[in-house]
Amino acid sequence: MLNEILNPSLFRHDNTFDDLYPQHIQDMSQLHWTPVDIAKKAANFLAIPNARVLDIGSGVGKFCITAGFFHPETTFYGIEQRSELYAFAEIAKEEVDLPNVNFIHGNLTELDFRDYDHFYFYNAFYENIEPDRRIDYAVKTSFELYDLYSRFVYQMLDEKPPETRLVTFHCPDMQVPPGYQLVNNFYSKALKMWIKE
Repeated sequence: MLNEILNPSLFRHDNTFDDLYPQHIQDMSQLHWTPVDIAKKAANFLAIPNARVLDIGSGVGKFCITAGFFHPETTFYGIEQRSELYAFAEIAKEEVDLPNVNFIHGNLTELDFRDYDHFYFYNAFYENIEPDRRIDYAVKTSFELYDLYSRFVYQMLDEKPPETRLVTFHCPDMQVPPGYQLVNNFYSKALKMWIKE
């Protein structure tokens, strides 16, 4: 793949990749952004040629950029409500030059999920119930929003057709509808791969 020839070293270590961002974003990497190795493994499962994969709560774009780099035949989208994180994702994407990666600034409840085939979800709602884990104070957080967002994603996934693929990272199984079959897991079951029956 051309991208691997151009700049594979960027994706060997989290510290190297995180140099794409300013220091305060790097400082949050271990707690809030998908590790490069996790992104690679998740992308290998989700990347089907010509498919559209959505990262729900994409932060600074680490999953989408890593996935898009190694799978140019798949298009990756990220939805992020924080304008600052969205902006950093856009800057990083331009730095790596990935035409198959797109970021959307907005709330996931405003998105038409029929436009996407498969999904990556790194428990983006957890900060609503664990204030010490919040990224910043740019958006409102609450137990009510945790329930709202969780129900929204659950219903969306439940309405997707058979063969829909889902990867969850540090997410409780109860957030996944029963129609999804667990087909693999890694990293002490923190990373799970599902296919809808």
